[in-house]
Amino acid sequence: MGRIYFDHAATTPLDPEVFRVMEAFLREDFGNPSSTHSRGRDVRSALDQARNDVAGTIGADPREIIFTSGGTEGANAVLKGVAWVQRAGRNHLVVSSVEHSCVLESAEWLSKNGFQVTYVPVDAEGRVDPSDVASAIRRETFLVSCTAANHEVGTLQPIREIAKTAREKGALFHTDAVQAYGKVPLHVEDGFDYLTASAHKFYGPKGAGFLYQRKDAPLVPLLHGGVQERGRRAGTENVPAIVGMSEAAVRAAAWMKDDVPRLEELVTVLVEGLKRRLPDLVVNGPYDNNQAMLFDRGSSDSPLPPRRAPGIVNIRIPGFKGDDLAHALDTKGFAVSAGPACSSGGGASSRTLTAMGRDKKAAREGLRISFGRLNTEAEARQLVEVLPLVVERLRMLSPFLGD
Repeated sequence: MGRIYFDHAATTPLDPEVFRVMEAFLREDFGNPSSTHSRGRDVRSALDQARNDVAGTIGADPREIIFTSGGTEGANAVLKGVAWVQRAGRNHLVVSSVEHSCVLESAEWLSKNGFQVTYVPVDAEGRVDPSDVASAIRRETFLVSCTAANHEVGTLQPIREIAKTAREKGALFHTDAVQAYGKVPLHVEDGFDYLTASAHKFYGPKGAGFLYQRKDAPLVPLLHGGVQERGRRAGTENVPAIVGMSEAAVRAAAWMKDDVPRLEELVTVLVEGLKRRLPDLVVNGPYDNNQAMLFDRGSSDSPLPPRRAPGIVNIRIPGFKGDDLAHALDTKGFAVSAGPACSSGGGASSRTLTAMGRDKKAAREGLRISFGRLNTEAEARQLVEVLPLVVERLRMLSPFLGD
């Protein structure tokens, strides 16, 4: 059996066409975009086109796009940059309890430096209730931050409703769109003031991302030095990665409608097949999905809105730790995950599953499978055949395994 990659929520393979675009800027077009000679001007033109292309995917003005090194830098820049602007009059931040660690750790850092943080709870599927956000916002609240799609279970959050609530209450709104961008439609009409994304999640290169900052939304730069990015992010731009990201962004937007139903069919094949072989299997988070509604930009009150990002599913087999299953499947040629790559290997209970009401034991049993553009139904069916065998093998070894 060859190696089969089912961990696209951690990172995606670089699209060959993206690499082709990048290669010219790694070889011939190496000029510094801040240089005034022709080599620099040529690269500056490519950088401007990349900014236009990225902005177009969310309906933004190109001047509202700041290139970053990825989602972690973007989230830190927003939370800390907005907090610094507001420090004299407002000192309260609202975040959901199922944010990625780059948001949660930034919030924790702020809480240690004079700011107050409220963590909004989620329901059993990991979904935030906008009314809870409304209750959490105070006169001193400067920002609400809520992920667009959860990185462990894929739950899509009602960001339009949350953005509207924040605006009505006088707070700014940021969404971490790392797991959503390129998978589901996002548009400035959704009402966010800031959005952050990372190229390597949508078949672009690692080390590139972007931050959308709505016109007139405040932000103190996280990095100081040169005047790059209109003085909002110092440092020579990573041009090969940025042009690669823009190509990946345009391709993701073009393929989205075709990718969504195919990815969801793979989830269905996997889950239904495993349920027949492992009847005690539990899906963590939403399972049934209404894919067509992803592309309906009508009322947010439309019935049966989509509940999960396409291609991500988190399962639990009671009695088996996710880490043990992931390691065993790796020996069989399958790359899956027990949680986010940035916090894997520690064996700790999942923060997301704990926030969803799972006890400590159940929160260690999550196994994330995330499909990508090149995965096939035959590969999903192979996992359906192999995972029950792995479970049986671990069950036989259970007397020798620790808690």
